[in-house]
Amino acid sequence: MKHNANETAETLAIQILVWLSQDEKLMERFLSLSGIEASSIRTAATEPGFLAGVIQFLLNHEPTLMRFCEENNVNPTELQKANTALSGNQPNWD
Repeated sequence: MKHNANETAETLAIQILVWLSQDEKLMERFLSLSGIEASSIRTAATEPGFLAGVIQFLLNHEPTLMRFCEENNVNPTELQKANTALSGNQPNWD
């Protein structure tokens, strides 16, 4: 069964946001780097590029990336594929 790459990537990005929200320091860092206020996240999530930025936040810091992947049983390559999909390309999810 083929996955819709964008839906899969968006779901993963939302999973990352939920995970970030459970760690006050990480969430503060994300908000600081993204320039978004916590009260604006729901609106920002509908903007093109925001969810890709969430994934890129993890990809840009390997210790955080690896912690997320270990705690959520996600292969780091899935994040690369999701980033590719949200950048307008179609990764091979198989």
